[in-house]
Amino acid sequence: MPSLSGRRFGAAVGTYLILTAVSLIMIVPLIWMVSTSLKEPQSIFTYPPQWIPDSLQFQNYIDVFRLIPFHRFYGNSVYISALVVLGTVFFASLAGYAFAKIPFKGRNVVFLILLSAMMIPHEVTAIPMFLFMRQLGWIDTHLPLILLPIFGAGGVFGIFVMRQFFITVPTELEEAAMIDGCSRFRIYWQIMLPLAKPGMATLTIFTFVTSWNEFFDPLIFINSRELMTLPLGLSLFTDEVGTAWQYLMSATVMATVPLLIVFFLAQRRFIEGVAMTGLKE
Repeated sequence: MPSLSGRRFGAAVGTYLILTAVSLIMIVPLIWMVSTSLKEPQSIFTYPPQWIPDSLQFQNYIDVFRLIPFHRFYGNSVYISALVVLGTVFFASLAGYAFAKIPFKGRNVVFLILLSAMMIPHEVTAIPMFLFMRQLGWIDTHLPLILLPIFGAGGVFGIFVMRQFFITVPTELEEAAMIDGCSRFRIYWQIMLPLAKPGMATLTIFTFVTSWNEFFDPLIFINSRELMTLPLGLSLFTDEVGTAWQYLMSATVMATVPLLIVFFLAQRRFIEGVAMTGLKE
């Protein structure tokens, strides 16, 4: 009869094999994307698939900048996503701290009302929001792409994440700070925020990925080509005739780099935040 340690070893090996198989399946599209970005058009859909091209076409990456103002789209996405992340993390952490630690009448009711806003599909509010932005004169500007995610459903999600994290922070820390004469904002700024780094890293990754990949809102609010973001820019490689797959994949590879950088920089904090968020109610 196998020993307990032997069964545990076998279970661990089986788990790692399953995870490895699933990881390989999930990474195949990424490999295909990189491979296609380095191919000639006639080699893209050959059968059987050619994973390593005979001739690496690095010129495809250069042609992307020649065919469209890719650098401008890239810059627009970078600064919009950066502002959305900064605004969402700041305001969501403020509101999350208030909902978690400051007792006031109707706190739970207000929080539930905020959460209910996340249940409304974005497509339902698209037309009213477009009319409202037009009244403000913000159509064909980046303001809707920055402010709507911060104070919309993305901001509400951020409030939920930060509230759940702040709930796990012992109340005794606040009480000790108040005895020392700290104000609420000083407690939030000097005590709570340093402790909330895992939660903020989690929110940063989710917010950056959502803002970076956003296609629907830019499609509605942006008309000028120079104001386009990367998702809209990538769509320029598709027209009525067909899709320039080698250029589309080259641009997509370059568009994926910031997502990987943000994730790897915040990976440790992200895992801590996922593990700790929601442990306590």
